[in-house]
Amino acid sequence: MNEITLPYHLIFPSIISILILGIIFVKRKRIFGNGKLKLFWISLTVFFLFYLLIVGGATYSNIYAQWNLNKFDLNKDGFFSGIEITLEQNEAMRNLTSDTGRNFSLITGLIFSGIIAFFVLVIGKIAKYIKREKITHNKELL
Repeated sequence: MNEITLPYHLIFPSIISILILGIIFVKRKRIFGNGKLKLFWISLTVFFLFYLLIVGGATYSNIYAQWNLNKFDLNKDGFFSGIEITLEQNEAMRNLTSDTGRNFSLITGLIFSGIIAFFVLVIGKIAKYIKREKITHNKELL
């Protein structure tokens, strides 16, 4: 087996998510200080955080599966032959080649992160509405 290759289709979204989260963190006072768009920025932060966790986890899993398979290449020639082929090596090869979930995490991460961010936005809007109604109700009682 060759050296560990980086899955670029997973690395690039992870890097982009890290950069966007970094920008949001650096500009947080300016971004979250605005009351009108605060919930939007919170849900956007949640989106990129969960997307990074999903795609970053898939990247880690892919690199670990490659590393685990490379342990069985005893003579480091990039091929498995003779005593290198064992039940454990076959299992490691199957773990690396048969997991399409890692490759589709790019798409499923978008879907699940979007759903979670949407619920954060909706729950935030509902909480803001309830708080506003409670304040106006208390003012009417005075």
